[in-house]
Amino acid sequence: MKHDQTPFSQPPVTPSATPPATPVPPPRARPGAARAAMAAYGGDPADRIRRFVPMVRRLAWHLNSSGRDGIEVEDLMQAGMVALTECAQRHNGPGEDGFAAYAKMRVRGAMVDLIRRQVPLSRGAVERRRLMREKTQSLTGELGRAPHDTELAHALGITLTELEQLRSTSEPLRFETLDEAYSDSDMAFADDRPDSLALLQDKELRESVAGAIGDLPERLQMIIQLYFVEELNLAEISEVLAVSIPRVHQLKAQALDKLRAALSDVAEIL
Repeated sequence: MKHDQTPFSQPPVTPSATPPATPVPPPRARPGAARAAMAAYGGDPADRIRRFVPMVRRLAWHLNSSGRDGIEVEDLMQAGMVALTECAQRHNGPGEDGFAAYAKMRVRGAMVDLIRRQVPLSRGAVERRRLMREKTQSLTGELGRAPHDTELAHALGITLTELEQLRSTSEPLRFETLDEAYSDSDMAFADDRPDSLALLQDKELRESVAGAIGDLPERLQMIIQLYFVEELNLAEISEVLAVSIPRVHQLKAQALDKLRAALSDVAEIL
């Protein structure tokens, strides 16, 4: 039996065409998120104020917990609401992503300003008062009586002079109304500006002097101009007018006499 020696041939394999990759579309923004952002940072100022009231309340409680006396949460809330209202009215356009941070900064700043106005003690003064109070209480417990200044100064490790300075710098500031502090006899409130009557009199005097000079002869006007305005001496005026010094003196005296006569009811002329 003869075997067929013809090599076995396989049919050619045709590579299958790879389908092109389908491009992935970029993720689209959710309409719900866009509407929420628009609602949070845009719209009517009254709606925006209502949405940010919890933030004002949190800031008020946070600042009130610092232990400053004389400040109530309601006072801080009121100051914060005023600042929030101003922010909402100024930023009433849609899509303002920075409104929350801006409003928080303005609200907190308004509350801090209120604390500074109402509490007339700096932090350093509060700390010094606390230190002296604690040391005084400690010495009172040990001695059974209130400590003397020398004992308190020794316990604080300072001199009596330094103790007095410490007390003076720890005292709260005193605020007085202008009506209580004002006094007509106090030179601190004096106004150095001339009043309306003085200004009017000065204006009338200038007009009268100018009119009287204008009525002088031209040569006498030149003498007044050179002597009082240009500040030339008699010798220099004599050179300008090409006359002698005694003649200049005589002309000057004539000009002043005429001015005195013209202004006798207005002012005193040299």
